[in-house]
Amino acid sequence: MARRSTKTPPPDDFEERILDIDVVDEMQGSFLEYAYSVIYSRALPDARDGMKPVHRRIVYQMNEMGLRPDRGYVKCARVVGEVMGKLHPHGDASIYDALVRMAQPFSMRLPLVDGHGNFGSLGNDDPPAAMRYTECRMADATSLMTESIDEDTVDFEANYDGQEREPVALPAAYPNLLVNGASGIAVGMATNMPPHNLGEVIAAARHLIRHPGADLETLMRYVPGPDLPTGGRIVGLSGIKDAYENGRGTFKIRATVTVEDVTARRKGLVVTELPFTVGPEKVIAKIKDLVSAKKLQGIADVKDLTDRRHGLRLVIEIKNGFIPEAVLEQLYKLTPMEESFGINNVALVDGQPLTLGLKELLEVYLDHRFDVVRRRSEFRRTKRRDRLHLVEGLLVALIDIDEVIRLIRSSENSAEAKQRLMERFSLSEIQTQYILDTPLRRLTKFDRLELESERDRLNTEIAELTAILESDAELRKLVSGELAAVAKKFGTERRTVLLESAATPVSAVALEVADDPCRVLLSSTGLLARTVTGEPLPDDGGKRSKHDVVVSAVPATARGDVGVVTSAGRLLRLSVIDLPQLPHTASTPNLSGGAPVAEFLSLEADETVVCLTTLDESSPGLALGTLQGVVKRVVPDYPSNKDELEVFALKDGDRIVGGIELRTGEEDLVFITSDAQLLRYPASQVRPQGRAAGGMAGIKLTDGAEVISFTAVDPAADAVVFTVAGSSDTLDDAPTTAKLTPFDQYPRKGRATGGVRCQRFLKGEDKLILAWAGATPARAAQKNGSPAELPEPDPRRDGSGTPLTSPVAVLAGPAS
Repeated sequence: MARRSTKTPPPDDFEERILDIDVVDEMQGSFLEYAYSVIYSRALPDARDGMKPVHRRIVYQMNEMGLRPDRGYVKCARVVGEVMGKLHPHGDASIYDALVRMAQPFSMRLPLVDGHGNFGSLGNDDPPAAMRYTECRMADATSLMTESIDEDTVDFEANYDGQEREPVALPAAYPNLLVNGASGIAVGMATNMPPHNLGEVIAAARHLIRHPGADLETLMRYVPGPDLPTGGRIVGLSGIKDAYENGRGTFKIRATVTVEDVTARRKGLVVTELPFTVGPEKVIAKIKDLVSAKKLQGIADVKDLTDRRHGLRLVIEIKNGFIPEAVLEQLYKLTPMEESFGINNVALVDGQPLTLGLKELLEVYLDHRFDVVRRRSEFRRTKRRDRLHLVEGLLVALIDIDEVIRLIRSSENSAEAKQRLMERFSLSEIQTQYILDTPLRRLTKFDRLELESERDRLNTEIAELTAILESDAELRKLVSGELAAVAKKFGTERRTVLLESAATPVSAVALEVADDPCRVLLSSTGLLARTVTGEPLPDDGGKRSKHDVVVSAVPATARGDVGVVTSAGRLLRLSVIDLPQLPHTASTPNLSGGAPVAEFLSLEADETVVCLTTLDESSPGLALGTLQGVVKRVVPDYPSNKDELEVFALKDGDRIVGGIELRTGEEDLVFITSDAQLLRYPASQVRPQGRAAGGMAGIKLTDGAEVISFTAVDPAADAVVFTVAGSSDTLDDAPTTAKLTPFDQYPRKGRATGGVRCQRFLKGEDKLILAWAGATPARAAQKNGSPAELPEPDPRRDGSGTPLTSPVAVLAGPAS
């Protein structure tokens, strides 16, 4: 049977019209429209809030749904459905992929989504679960992106079908584009921006607010380089400077690796941080392929011991007979343990894709933030003026409330009452209507006092908002203060270490960089680092952080050398350029960004680092003291062609317990012994000797006593003596007593004498287990580097101690 045609015939008056169009013009126009759509609506972030449309729509819709950090989680499928149905006319896969990335702490430096469930793994080795299984809500910092969005701070536009409204950009209370970075491929262009540290970026932005003409070099003191979520080490900083200057550059990221004894007979390389976007499975697969192809030798086994408690831990066992450092060099060359990152700072500015440097990125964000705060202040001032208008009208009515009531009661209707009130009291229509709508219970004496108080408060707030709107300085001050509050609440320590050298720390070669002054620091936990400038370290004056006790600090230059003095009487030359660089901040540098001494020097099993020293042959030289009471001043003679020198010919069983580089030669040398004897005498009583000499008698020791501390103190400085007493038979964590005494309480004696008592032992105590003398303020740390509290000063020279509130392992003075 033939099918009936369902095609509707054309009307009788239909006139067919065919237009001839050049296919080249049609293809060109269609491609340009497509390219513009991809660039503007999909692939590139806006330089103001740092978001692509999909990310902005997710954050805005979650805010509209009330998914705040203090609320419960909801299914991700619900969020994706709301975003897709109202704002984003694309597939759910792209929306969910964007949401997942916003919840991954290894992808975002400051995650915008708080995820609950499986949101994937580093390197996408374990893909995220489906959106019907995972849950989400806004992260703590995400509310800052939408804060005050309902106060006319940003423009809105119609969504794809014109039924909803969506923001053109979010208010963005912090520079999200720099903090979290971005990546995307458009048509004919792409963007690839690394994440940065929130505190550093805000510090640079605040400096730019105060000094709009600041140059790039100044800004890079605050933002020295990217700070990746996965940590790692960036080697070679020239590419970063190029990117900050013109928007494009390349740098290399290396895994953080330590050499450890992984078994009783084998050493291994322990990887705790991998380059950005590189997962452990990718590294393991590459290593196995190279070993199978015999392109990589010396590897016995590879184990992935990563867990949620300890984080990433990839153990690479090394065969016996192979040097771990040499194998590591091959791994950097052949595997993803070293990756290049190409910076391409392309973002939308006023709808146009531009390549921006660091200063331009900050300027675009600050201009946006100034506009947001200005519009917010205008909105709030209008609201308060409207409220003040109503309050003033109500106060006018309350002054003569009887007349108001009489007029209302004598009126025929509400319209007449409104008109008579407006004429009688010179009120506006809005004020009059508000009076008529006010219940009688509000017209009491108490409410009048409340209204007068509200009027005064509104006048004050209006004046403050007017000052902000009329003064550019006040506006900048407000924006700077709000940024500082964000940094204080959400700022974290830097995770990525920045290194000038592009080689491994063991064999690094100095780059052709400016030989700028700096300082080399040694922490109480054996970490080495260098500062950005040669300025004295500021005193934190407040909150202390781990690794903030600097036990030795010497001035140096970026391309110079310093000496490391060990307990075995050796002086080892150390290249400053190899050390990790700490960024210049407004507080004391956190030395947790440093590197262990073992990465740079080879020490014997029982050999420790005593102090750092400059190699300046014009200085008064080193002062060293040993366990057996021998003292020596070393003549500063350091041949440049030797990396290892002997500076003390020690006797059998003796070792150096303390050392310091003299600055003037007028200091006092101070010995403190285990039997609580302190001896101080001028350094001039010790004759300088050559490096091969064995020193001279420094202090006379009693039987069984030994030196536990040797230092040099400026007699004109404000200094203290700290001692801790204990028992030879007690454990390390047993209770101890300590005493903090002014240094001037101890008299000078002659060299090689016995000194004076510095602490009286209590019952159960028979020795000093820790002692130190030096300039104030004294800082104390526990074994792990955490800060420890010191007792109150005791003026008694030989008094007994008081119990410590926390165990003390090391002390140091100001690192200046």
